Amino acid sequence: MIPSKLPEMKYKRILLKLSGEALMGEQEFGIDPMRLSDYANEIKQAADLGVQIAIVIGGGNIYRGLQGASGGMDRVQGDYMGMLATVINSLALQAAIEKTGIKTALLSGFQIGPVSELMSRRKAVEYLSDGKVLIIAGGTGNPYFTTDTASVLRGVEIQADVFLKGTRVDGVYNTDPEKDPKAVKYSALTFDEAYQKQLKIMDLTAFTMCKENNLPIIVFNMNKMGNLKRMLMGENIGTLIENR
Repeated sequence: MIPSKLPEMKYKRILLKLSGEALMGEQEFGIDPMRLSDYANEIKQAADLGVQIAIVIGGGNIYRGLQGASGGMDRVQGDYMGMLATVINSLALQAAIEKTGIKTALLSGFQIGPVSELMSRRKAVEYLSDGKVLIIAGGTGNPYFTTDTASVLRGVEIQADVFLKGTRVDGVYNTDPEKDPKAVKYSALTFDEAYQKQLKIMDLTAFTMCKENNLPIIVFNMNKMGNLKRMLMGENIGTLIENR
């Protein structure tokens, strides 16, 4: 049952970008079942609010194309391997979410028939409108594009109200808060301010695409349980970057 509060919610359709590395939990590689379960429960809480949710997850816990290229791997081959890693993570997340009783759909940026359908805006919007949590794997389906860029592209395609970048820190800081105890957090920024301060929020292509398509970004700590729901309910969590 959808709560009566839903019409008052600021964001009705979201694109949630998750880090593949975050799935490692305390491990050095692969997928931590506890972290996967935590994320699935967080997403269920958001879905229970009636919010339409699309998710893109990286593959860095399994393989990163750029790291492979730095080690001598052909960049194109390495990027395709990285895209396949996102499919593995997406399948794991899909299974975990469905275990909570939430229906899902999985689309991919490239053809992988037995496990997903090929991404198209029409199918994506149809699944979201049906109340399914949509997971979009496989990046853009092309090499030389990061998962950040792919996730922003999907957010623009589905006309998401906001791009949520789930990280292990609680927002954007002037320096790395994990290295500098005096780092200062920003509660809100404009895209132009972020450019001027040279803040590394995501790769420049993805960031510019958000600005040009008027897609606001919220960077928040996805590893703190309840944060996703609280943010969707209107609490000021994380850092908001938008045009003004």
